[in-house]
Amino acid sequence: MTSRNWVKLFINTCLIGGLTTAIVGLIVRWNEFQPIFADIKIVEILSVLVWLIVMGILFSVISQMGFFAYLTVHRFGLGIFKSVSLWNGVQAVLIIFVLFDLVYLRFQSFAKSGDSILPYLGVAAFLLAVGLLVAWIKAKETNKEAFIPALFFMIVVTVIEWVPVLRVNEHSWFYLMLFALLVCNAYQVLILHKLNAQSDRQREELAAKSKAGGKTKKKPSI
Repeated sequence: MTSRNWVKLFINTCLIGGLTTAIVGLIVRWNEFQPIFADIKIVEILSVLVWLIVMGILFSVISQMGFFAYLTVHRFGLGIFKSVSLWNGVQAVLIIFVLFDLVYLRFQSFAKSGDSILPYLGVAAFLLAVGLLVAWIKAKETNKEAFIPALFFMIVVTVIEWVPVLRVNEHSWFYLMLFALLVCNAYQVLILHKLNAQSDRQREELAAKSKAGGKTKKKPSI
């Protein structure tokens, strides 16, 4: 990827994270923010929106750190296992393990006596559904070998990025960070191959211009 496209990816992901967090934050914490909007307190409304956007940008940076970390791990995995199918098998096992822990450990840590396990299953099922959708789109636009890596990133890496809030289990932060991470992670997964293709075309165009410039350059007289 060229530096220009990397900057483009960084800025767009930050904007997406900020916008997503602002929207989700207003929905999740509407009871808290409703009096401000009802009284049309412009300064406080702007303060709330700016705060949510800044938090969303922070979440997007965490998402990008996880994304580039996974790209590195993915290359190491392919090098170690020497087979795409074997490495994908390892990732599939880790996906199952993480989903199980997401339900079991949270239920053991936060459930009260008599609580149902269904809400904990629901979060894992939602994460799996989003991951499957993104992975399906990625495989459709690239190749079937990309399905498991995309699913692994959307589930395992998202959960790892989500750990600080999972440990606290505070309702509003729980959903605020989850949706921001999912949207940012999905965007990065689905845009990566397009940016790589665009970078290749830019390099080819630059090489062609350099070659054409070299042919038309006059030879020195001495």
